[in-house]
Amino acid sequence: MIHGLADPQGASPSMNAALQRMTPSEALVETMVANGVRHVFGIVGSAYMDALDLFPAAGIRFVPVAHEQGAAHMADGYARASGRHGVCIAQNGPGVTNFVTAIAAAYWAHSPVVFITPETGSMTMGLGGFQETEQLPIFSKITKFQGHVNNPQRMAELAGRCFDRAMLDMGPAQLNVPRDHFYGECVATVRSPMRFGRGAGDAAGLDEAATLLAGASFPVIIVGGGVILAEGSTEAVALAERLHAPVCNSYLHNDSFPASHPLWCGPLGYQGSKAAMRLIAEADVVLALGTRLGPFGTLPQHGLDYWPTAAKIVQVDADAKVLGLVKPISVGIHGDAKATAVALMERLRGRELACSANRAERARRIAREKEAWERELTEWTHERDPFSLEVARSSGFMHPRQLLRELELAMPPDAMVSTDIGNICSVANSYLRFERPRSMFAAMSFGNCGYAFPVACGAKVASPERPAVAYVGDGAWGISLNELLTCARENIGVTVVVFNNGQWGAEKKNHVDFYSRRFLGVNLANPSWAKVAQAFGCAGVTVDALADVGPALREAANAQADGTCTVLEVMVTQELGDPFRRDALSKPVRYLDKYQAYT
Repeated sequence: MIHGLADPQGASPSMNAALQRMTPSEALVETMVANGVRHVFGIVGSAYMDALDLFPAAGIRFVPVAHEQGAAHMADGYARASGRHGVCIAQNGPGVTNFVTAIAAAYWAHSPVVFITPETGSMTMGLGGFQETEQLPIFSKITKFQGHVNNPQRMAELAGRCFDRAMLDMGPAQLNVPRDHFYGECVATVRSPMRFGRGAGDAAGLDEAATLLAGASFPVIIVGGGVILAEGSTEAVALAERLHAPVCNSYLHNDSFPASHPLWCGPLGYQGSKAAMRLIAEADVVLALGTRLGPFGTLPQHGLDYWPTAAKIVQVDADAKVLGLVKPISVGIHGDAKATAVALMERLRGRELACSANRAERARRIAREKEAWERELTEWTHERDPFSLEVARSSGFMHPRQLLRELELAMPPDAMVSTDIGNICSVANSYLRFERPRSMFAAMSFGNCGYAFPVACGAKVASPERPAVAYVGDGAWGISLNELLTCARENIGVTVVVFNNGQWGAEKKNHVDFYSRRFLGVNLANPSWAKVAQAFGCAGVTVDALADVGPALREAANAQADGTCTVLEVMVTQELGDPFRRDALSKPVRYLDKYQAYT
């Protein structure tokens, strides 16, 4: 079923009526207006200046950034916070290649980012001209669709297709335009966007899934990012309540189910919830709703190998290619998470459920496991391995877990939180809880450093009424801190929590566990990050006492209303949580004599 949106975000229906004479730049800008684009992130460049010149008259705010990677991350955050397109643009050649890391991150986050890549002129391509490279192959494996404007007459057509496909496939779409194709004259129709409704899946699969769920004595639901993308949180809650099933968040989607709900048990995966892991281990039927069951989100953790290998698995995903890809499944449903939840509810209505017989005991079990996990988190004031105990005693700084608990307790109720990759940021997975979707933005499977801050900036631009907070380690902070300039220049109010422990913690943990503490490249000599922020024109505060954490976070969040970006430099010990890749590392073996000492 096709749903035409003739008037998104105030677009004029007349734009979609008939062929009109215009320039290709006008065709591009009018296509953006038709798709509700109000912000574009990028760095000014001559390659697309003819289109840029039209942005103000079209009601499009150009947000100039410090680095193109930041622009694409901001577009990603914008899309994840709003559910609409995030758009970025760059100068051809080096500006475009700077997009690569952020577009890969958006790809794994299923973000509908449209990135516009002006290219060397069509008549000089292949001659080795200034800022020339082939820009389509670079992105071919990390986009859902690539549109190349091979003739100026096709600008509106191909630009519109990019916007449509980004939403249809929920991922980045590239519009590649030779720089000379912005000029001239074309006759084009700027058509209404197309939105394709997704169904609930095939009837036979739904019937089989409903039968499994009705016969389950201990059903468990994993609610993933697909529920967020489908705007299906209400339906997921209703289905969980019908089954009275404990609900786990899929990895890094802590906002997929409200944390205050009695059936919520927390996230699975790395640094997840022991309550969720212990409960899903007891499941006889698992409903994986809107999740690909990625390998990093189902690995053993906290010493628990919790995946229920004997359980029947019902997996629902809008991408048929991921069904049964990582975990064996009993039923695969190619469907929209929201629509599938509604269809399952209809099939369960009026049926006697096996899980009703032990509902009271299951409720007590859920409450016990959650209470035990919360108590353990409260008492888990520091890491307990020998290395962490040594460094904890030698420093007067805050323990990371105590700090994360204080941040959790002080977090504004409607906050959006982005998390970078790194040791403390990953430990935060145990402490981040949300009541509404589109609130947590993590680096996902691509796991790139420098992600959280620019993503939070983009989310703030999309949802200025909500507090935006970024969690960043001091190593990753060096990659993205240049966007403080963007916040100061553009009055983007974001709070950045920089965990200052003077190390690349995730990699240092590998040196501790596998390389006999032969530290190389992991220790950092840092300046005062608070003073650096002040030098950039932002607010900077150093926090070194637990009692000051909550007040500092609340004050920084309140300052966002005035467009103030605040860096909270929190001083923490060098304690280290469990490593990222225990599954992929082993003790070293050395054969050459000169390396024998390094075993």
